[in-house]
Amino acid sequence: MLMKTASQSLTEQLAGRFAERIASRLLAPGARLPSVRQCAQQQGVSPSTVVAAYDQLLAQGLVEARRNRGFFVRERALAPESIAQSAINSIAKENPRPGVRGGFQAQHVPVNATALIRGMFHGSSDKPQPGMGVFPPDWLETSFMAAAVRRVTSTRALHAFSLQYGEPAGDSGLRRSLSQKLVGLNVHAAPEQIITTVGATHALDIVSRTLLRAGDYVMVEEPGWAIEFARLAALGMRILPVPRRADGPDLAVMARYCELHAPKLFVSVSVFHNPTGYCLTPGSAHRVLQLANAHNFHIVEDDTYSHIAPEHATRLCALDGLQRTIYVSGFAKILAPGWRVGFMAAPPALVEQLLDTKLLATLTTPALLEKALAWCIDQGQLRRHAERIRTRLDLARARSVKLALAHGCSFAAPPAGLFGWVDAGVDTDTLAQRMLDVGYLLAPGALFHASRQPSTLMRINFATTQEAPFWKTFAAIRATL
Repeated sequence: MLMKTASQSLTEQLAGRFAERIASRLLAPGARLPSVRQCAQQQGVSPSTVVAAYDQLLAQGLVEARRNRGFFVRERALAPESIAQSAINSIAKENPRPGVRGGFQAQHVPVNATALIRGMFHGSSDKPQPGMGVFPPDWLETSFMAAAVRRVTSTRALHAFSLQYGEPAGDSGLRRSLSQKLVGLNVHAAPEQIITTVGATHALDIVSRTLLRAGDYVMVEEPGWAIEFARLAALGMRILPVPRRADGPDLAVMARYCELHAPKLFVSVSVFHNPTGYCLTPGSAHRVLQLANAHNFHIVEDDTYSHIAPEHATRLCALDGLQRTIYVSGFAKILAPGWRVGFMAAPPALVEQLLDTKLLATLTTPALLEKALAWCIDQGQLRRHAERIRTRLDLARARSVKLALAHGCSFAAPPAGLFGWVDAGVDTDTLAQRMLDVGYLLAPGALFHASRQPSTLMRINFATTQEAPFWKTFAAIRATL
């Protein structure tokens, strides 16, 4: 709650709170601020205080008043995001998509696709954050990581690996370890087919920049990772959202896209899909591959959650044998987000092209951390660590689901993996702003769609929503909306 102090009035505090959220894009361009009356009730201040705070925001050029409609976050003139969005919108006008009910809709990529990532770095409070996309730091703490780093940072190792560029494709030892690790997933890739990257997101970007050109059509699952929508759009791609179902992507929509637009790429999270938790079935996987062969497009399979998934889960790359598919994964979810080590396994014919793109962007990747990771894999430390995480997550998921149901939520998809796709019963964009007031960062459903529209859905992290205090606060605030 706001409290008047000698240094700051209530008006200044309220204006500062909104200004901070606008700067960090937790309130995106075009977002509507609460009405004066609503804001006064929510913040426990007088309407005149809210009016004065909104006036300060107007004077700073952060918001604009629209007659009979209220106050809205202002677009940032000449900001890079606005320039990119202008190009995105012009593409969207030419980019109809088959609607689920047979019609066509124009798609618009959300301008605040990075809001959730910025929020992760924002540090809104020391409370467990339900909208986070990673495990809490205390879940990832290990002794073997420090041992691995010490092993590769001896004086001799530093001279050998730090005073020159590393291998272009990545540390050969790590690539051999990854090749062996992939065998357990029935993905057979020689070390020469593997390229290390600065995290899985970098791998996805390399694939896009290598295989696509501005104006190409790309199919992406919806709901899906908002950053992927925005990243592709910023490169000038025409995005074709494919509804994600329990068994896999909507094949009828994919087939229609192939007939109308001849897409060049399909981006998929087959196992523990984000945000639904769905896993691809063998039948659906075979039909996707049939479409790819018939219509000559590539598939990039993002297997970011492989470390917490069953090894026998259906993967497109395993069925296809890395012919039309490219496998992407990383270690941010299970081991060390800050290490930024990812990789891709690609068809032999594409390896040199992908490697050229990597070299143009980053030259090489840090050999020291790659060697440390290889040691963690080879010694079995990563495997045992992942087993402990899976056991702990199963328990956390059970507690979180029980609490969510007890507080009036339902699940739009069966709970699985790290994330739950929850129906809160109210507009989760509005709910997210209210929860920020008390230190909780939510991931509202609108963030996971190409066309940002009000949604009652939200993604929760089972590892950070297993305690009652969050759900009690959640239920109390939801009751006021």
